[in-house]
Amino acid sequence: MTTAQRLRGAEAPNGWAVLIPVKPTAIGKSRLDLPGADRVTLARAIALDTIAAAAACAAVAQVFVVTDDGALVALAFDIPGLRFVSEDDGTSTARGIDAAIAVGAAAAGDGMPRAALLGDLPALRPEDLQAALTAASGIDRGVAADAEGTGTTLVTARRGIALRTAFGTDSFARHLELGCLPLDIAAASTLRRDVDTAAQLEAAAALGVGPRTARVLAAQTSR
Repeated sequence: MTTAQRLRGAEAPNGWAVLIPVKPTAIGKSRLDLPGADRVTLARAIALDTIAAAAACAAVAQVFVVTDDGALVALAFDIPGLRFVSEDDGTSTARGIDAAIAVGAAAAGDGMPRAALLGDLPALRPEDLQAALTAASGIDRGVAADAEGTGTTLVTARRGIALRTAFGTDSFARHLELGCLPLDIAAASTLRRDVDTAAQLEAAAALGVGPRTARVLAAQTSR
C-alpha cells in the first residue's frame, strides 16, 4: 500500500469497502463478441479498468476483488491497495455473482459501509463512483440502475447493515424488493454503463474507456 493510500484511509475512517466479483474470463462475457479481438483479453481489460477506477476513488478505503482468475490477479500488479478473495471459500457449492459477493462481504465484515460493484464498467470514472457512494451514505441500502434501467451496477449497505444482492435478469426491480432505495445519480453517469455486448461496449467507448480496454480496442481496429 502506498503512502497516499495510507493517508487516504486515515482521512476517511468511514471509507467504503467495494466488492468486485469477476468471473474467470474463460467463461465470462460470453455475449461480448467483437471481431478481431480476443474475448478473454478484452474481458480482463474491462475488469482491470473497473478495478483501477474503484481503487482510485477517494471514498473507497479497500477494494476486494472476488475471483478465481489467477491471470487477472497477476495482471493487476500495478493497481495498488487491492485485496483478492477466492470465490471458492470452501463452504458452499453455490456459484454466481451473488454467491461471490457474499464471499467478499464475509471477508470485508460489516464494520464499514460496503458496495457491490459489477466488474464490467470500463468507462467508470472515480468521481462518478464517489458521487454514488456519497448518495448512499445516508441510507441503509441503495441501488444504482444500469443505462437500460432494468439491470443493476451497484448495491450498497451502510455499516452494520447486511448487504443483500439479487443480480441477474431485471435485477433493479428485485433489489428494490429487497429494500434498496434508488440512488440519485446522473443518467449520464459512467457508473450506469456496464458492458455485456458489442453495442454496449461501443456506448462505453463513446464515454471514454480506461487505458487497458482502450489498448485492446485500438489493436482490434488496427487489424
